[in-house]
Amino acid sequence: MKNSVIKGSLFIALGAASYGMLATFVKMAYREGFSTGEVTLSQYMLGVTGLFILTLFRKRQPPSGVQTGRIKSAGKLIVAGTSLGLTSIAYYKAVQYIPVSVAIVLLMQTVWMGVILEMMLHKKKPGWQKIMSVFIALAGTVLAAGLPGRSVSMNWTGIGWGMLAAVCYTATMYSSNNVQLQMPPLKRSLYMILGGLIIIACIFHSSLYGFSWRIFLSWGLVLSLFGTVLPPLLFTMGMPLTGIGPGAIISAIEIPVTVMMASILLHEPVSPLQWAGVVLVLFAVVMMNVGGKTRMKQEKHFHKLQNHNDQ
Repeated sequence: MKNSVIKGSLFIALGAASYGMLATFVKMAYREGFSTGEVTLSQYMLGVTGLFILTLFRKRQPPSGVQTGRIKSAGKLIVAGTSLGLTSIAYYKAVQYIPVSVAIVLLMQTVWMGVILEMMLHKKKPGWQKIMSVFIALAGTVLAAGLPGRSVSMNWTGIGWGMLAAVCYTATMYSSNNVQLQMPPLKRSLYMILGGLIIIACIFHSSLYGFSWRIFLSWGLVLSLFGTVLPPLLFTMGMPLTGIGPGAIISAIEIPVTVMMASILLHEPVSPLQWAGVVLVLFAVVMMNVGGKTRMKQEKHFHKLQNHNDQ
């Protein structure tokens, strides 16, 4: 049992670390002259292709339900996946204007946005633990953005894109945890990435005329591997072994990995005060996902779905 938990934790950590590398790779692609449209389109096109190939090698299951029901389920996931595509666009636009270390902290504002969304949709008042984690996350954001030692001039365009990315990411997380959970995780990922590709293609369709196809053999391949293929696969393998609560805590490793990658490869300066802010945001994520009866019910539901999918 212990070995399986360690194994699952390793899978989740690797998946989160893969996500953590994305922003740095995107900024490096920008330095080579590629646009946001080229970066996102190549990532999602190759991601859909990769996930489709993986689903072909997946163990076949007997068809369940009528065909129209399955098409409807796929349609819901594709629509839900549009928020994933919008997250990538907003996040990648943010790193054009602000340091990667600030962009990832802005993206993690989902910690408190998720609480507000839960209140609005389920009329559910948050407990003291969630309220505390919200304030800790906000304090961490102020420090991680370097606001105490920064002059009045700030790049509000980058901050605006970062906050928009957080809003879209909150919608993505809600969809991931609530839409068509009975479907196998790999197929769910495929349909959501497809939805992301569709919305990206709609937004950047004009970019196709001057599209640099060489990105497919360089950054597109790297971004699709670390952003759309490996994470869903690793999370699918790891979450059943650890449970959703511990899995969510381990996945927070994405934050320090992002900051470290930006510091090493992009040479972005990160002060001790900013690191303290990163640690506070991490602590807020842990607080948000620790224990509770609701969490236990979610884990049981998750395991039940996994058993159903593996049959």
